[in-house]
Amino acid sequence: MAEPNPLAALIKAEIEATGPITVSHYMHLCLNHPTHGYYAAGAPIGAAGDFTTAPEVSQLFGELIGAWLIAAWEQLGRPAPFALTELGPGRGTLMKDVLRVARSVPAFFEAAQVIMVETSAPLREQQCATLSASGKPVTHAASLDAVPPLPSLIVANEFLDALPADQWVRTDKGWHKRKIGLDADGALTFGLDPTPHPQPPKALNAPAPPGSVVEHSPAQDAVLTSLCDHLNSQGGAALMIDYGALEPGTGDTLQAVRKHEKTGPLTAPGSTDLTTHVDFHYLGQLASKAGLQTVQTATQGGFLVKLGLLERAGQLGAHASEAERDAISIAVERLASDAAMGQLFKVMAISPAPLAFAGFESEL
Repeated sequence: MAEPNPLAALIKAEIEATGPITVSHYMHLCLNHPTHGYYAAGAPIGAAGDFTTAPEVSQLFGELIGAWLIAAWEQLGRPAPFALTELGPGRGTLMKDVLRVARSVPAFFEAAQVIMVETSAPLREQQCATLSASGKPVTHAASLDAVPPLPSLIVANEFLDALPADQWVRTDKGWHKRKIGLDADGALTFGLDPTPHPQPPKALNAPAPPGSVVEHSPAQDAVLTSLCDHLNSQGGAALMIDYGALEPGTGDTLQAVRKHEKTGPLTAPGSTDLTTHVDFHYLGQLASKAGLQTVQTATQGGFLVKLGLLERAGQLGAHASEAERDAISIAVERLASDAAMGQLFKVMAISPAPLAFAGFESEL
């Protein structure tokens, strides 16, 4: 007999009491419930967890992000002090690699105030342990609104995709919000709100036939708005890296991952990682409307190669063993190839200043 799932029981009780719930509310409960939510466990990342992020693949990723942040700081006029801020820092691996590179530029290192925006208590503990030898004190914040009023360099890697999103489905009667209810046997199941709407919350670039799915995340909108407000008032730049698309489109991208394998999003609430792809085109339009003069996008593979991924890999491999060189080659392939993370992941940089950041060619 399968072990009872306490969060599933709570969700079913809510549905029985108030009716079907939205996909975004379901994602919020699954990921952020204080007792039974996914991040309450605190150890989802790495080989022993459910998924592996780019910083965990190789130090190459964090080193190149560190080099980009230093170059951005130079373009911004070398502000001192400034807030070096990471949203959703995981185990702290990315910031550890960034700070190792930052030591090579003492003025940058000294000016940086490290702020980790994290709500999970177990992950906060892991981050402090990871950065204990970095030479920089770490301040945690519950949200971007709590970041000190300083010029800021903000990085968010695989943060936006885990923010709750709604789904809208096109029928011959209009757009219906997808909801989660109970089937005849009392199991969680997907359905549609019976009330049609003339269009989803965000505009489409082409007509969508019946059956089309559009995703929209009010939580991502809120984060992007907060980012823009902070940058407009304090100055700086933000770098966002995530699953996603550079062009608008339709499609159901909700996925659940457990132990590095995909599973059904309704099968084990609170025990799987839930994500949706990020619409960078839409978020870029929001940033432009908020007055940010720089909105640049790229694929992760193109971005990392332009930053010197191959050259840095060669430096690491020059004095490495054959096994170590093989591991470096595998990491480069995973980070940058079209068959792995290189094309699936996208990068966006935004700033209120008119700048040309390294690694980018396109601008929205």
